[in-house]
Order: sequence, then structure tokens, then C-alpha cells
Amino acid sequence: MDILNYDFMRRALLAAVLVGVTAPAIGIYLVQRRQALMGDGIGHVAMTGVGLGFLLSASPVWMATAVSVLGAVLMELIRWYGRTRGDIALAMLFYGGMAGGVLLVNLAPGGSNANLMSSLFGSLSTVSQSDVTAICLLAAFVVVVTVGLRRQLFAVSQDEEFARVTGLPVRALNLLTAVTAAVTVSVAMRVVGLLLVSALMVVPVAAAQQLSRGFAATFAIAVGIGVVVAIGGTVTSFYQDVPPGATIVLLTIAAFVALTALAAPLARRRARALDAGRPAGEPAECAIPATRGAADEVGV
Repeated sequence: MDILNYDFMRRALLAAVLVGVTAPAIGIYLVQRRQALMGDGIGHVAMTGVGLGFLLSASPVWMATAVSVLGAVLMELIRWYGRTRGDIALAMLFYGGMAGGVLLVNLAPGGSNANLMSSLFGSLSTVSQSDVTAICLLAAFVVVVTVGLRRQLFAVSQDEEFARVTGLPVRALNLLTAVTAAVTVSVAMRVVGLLLVSALMVVPVAAAQQLSRGFAATFAIAVGIGVVVAIGGTVTSFYQDVPPGATIVLLTIAAFVALTALAAPLARRRARALDAGRPAGEPAECAIPATRGAADEVGV
């Protein structure tokens, strides 16, 4: 494949694979928590980090990570203590982050709003070797958290009160989820872009849920979809000269539409099979389902 003859494309493809794994991996917990747009908010805050990177001649990825982690912590604090004015505080945080990024980039020597475009929507040519190193380290952190603590994070995402009663450190786990989401935004910045990364966190999970309701299966399918669309969008971007972030997101939405169309006949087939296996004369509402343990049901 001639695409692999270019150093920048090898770096971009590696980054795309890591983004495809990490974004749905944390996204499944955000969807369960009904915080699907958290990634979008963190992306706005991370723009200030990108601006600081340009202003201080530092790595935009690491600066975006530091600022987005701080923003994620503030978001959780606002969620805990904000009460009725929490939404106003969050709005100021999001839009302040965006405005700060634009201002800082323009204050940087030779800076302009054009410097933000690659971070906002992704760019294959801007993935440097130092970016790949940073992305690999950050992605490893995300995978360790989302896989190693999957039982605890799932329990908190499903029912915080029950998790608290069982002795889980709910606030610490919520904070860790927010920080991991912030790190994922930084991982995806170069490939998908800060403004589009939220789609790659959420849509593959929604697509996977069309085929499975168990947690483990949904997790695996979502990550598989994420990797396929990230690689497909990156390759398409190279050959067709189109923005990688937009291409990846549109492919993700196409996968969701296709799986939704496929899920409907599969559901009808399962329903017919269930009806066929029910004893004659037994009404559907009286059928007694087989009991299963909670862990078996979610597959964690």
C-alpha cells in the first residue's frame, strides 16, 4: 500500500487506531451516565490549552491535556455543588475555554486563527512523532482505566446511590471518569479534532447498542466500530483530500444507520423464535423469563 510509504501517514494511522479504541471505551460510560455531550464541553475547554501551547511554544497535546483535565475537574465540582446555577457556570466554562483559545493563539508570535483549524477538525499532516508518543501514553492511561475498572465504573454509571451503599468511592470514580474523558479528547485532537471528538465517543456506542444490550458485547462492538471508522476516515482523507475528522464522523453515523436498519429484522426474528419456543396456550404476559445474575446480564 503506497499510503504506508509516507511517514506522516503511518503516524496518522497509528493515532487513528488509538483514537478508535479510546473514544468509545470511555464513551460507553458517558452514555450510561447520560453525559453524552461531556466530550464536546471538554473539547471547548481544551482550546485554551492549545492556545497556551502556541503562546508558550510547548506541545499543544500536553497543554490541551492539562487544561482539559482541569476543566473536567471543574465540571464535576459544578455538577456536585452547582445546584440551580450549574448550567450557567458550565456554559461560561465552555465558551470561556473557546474564547481563551482564540485569544491566546492570536497573541502567540505569528499566530492566527488558522493555527486552530487542525486542532478543531483534525489534520493528518500535523501528527508529529512527539504527538504520537504523547498519544500512546495518554491512550494507555485511558485503556487501563476503562478496562481495569470496568466493574466499578459501570456500577457508578448505572446507579450512584446503589454504588455508594455498596461502599464504592462514587465521587472519586466520577472524577476519574471525567479526567479520563478529558485525556481522550486530547488523544483525539490531532485526528478527529476537538469539536468532533464527542461524536466518536457516543455514536459507536449507540450503534453497538443496536446489536447488543450486554455491557461487554456493547463495549467490544463499539471499540471495533471506532477502530474501523477511524482507519477508514483517515485513509479516505488521504486519497480524497478531505478533512479527516469530518470524514470519520460521517462514517460513524453511516455505521449507526446501517446497524439500526439491520437490528430491526434481527429483533423481529428473535421475537418470532421466542414465540415459537413458548408452550402452546401460554399468554406472552405470563411467560416467566429465565433468571440471570446481574453480572451475567451486563457481561462485566
